[in-house]
Amino acid sequence: MHLVVDPLGVVHCLYEELIDLSSLGQLSIRRASHVEPDAQGRWFADLAPVGGPRLGAFARRSEAHAAERAWLEARWLSAVPAEGQLRP
Repeated sequence: MHLVVDPLGVVHCLYEELIDLSSLGQLSIRRASHVEPDAQGRWFADLAPVGGPRLGAFARRSEAHAAERAWLEARWLSAVPAEGQLRP
């Protein structure tokens, strides 16, 4: 589990239950994506909630989840602003 702390002290992460995140302070949990099957049983990871692409098709749900996690860690979580580059 990756925890990224921005210059304001806000912790960003992909939600997991490895630790009790409420111990870090007040939580604000938002959906970053949707993993859903289509009518043919193929799986897609839709990252539109964070401005990302639709990934897939995947034969297995676990493959869609793995792609979702990889994309979020590489492109969304790593985009947390550095000092002096705060988001509005």
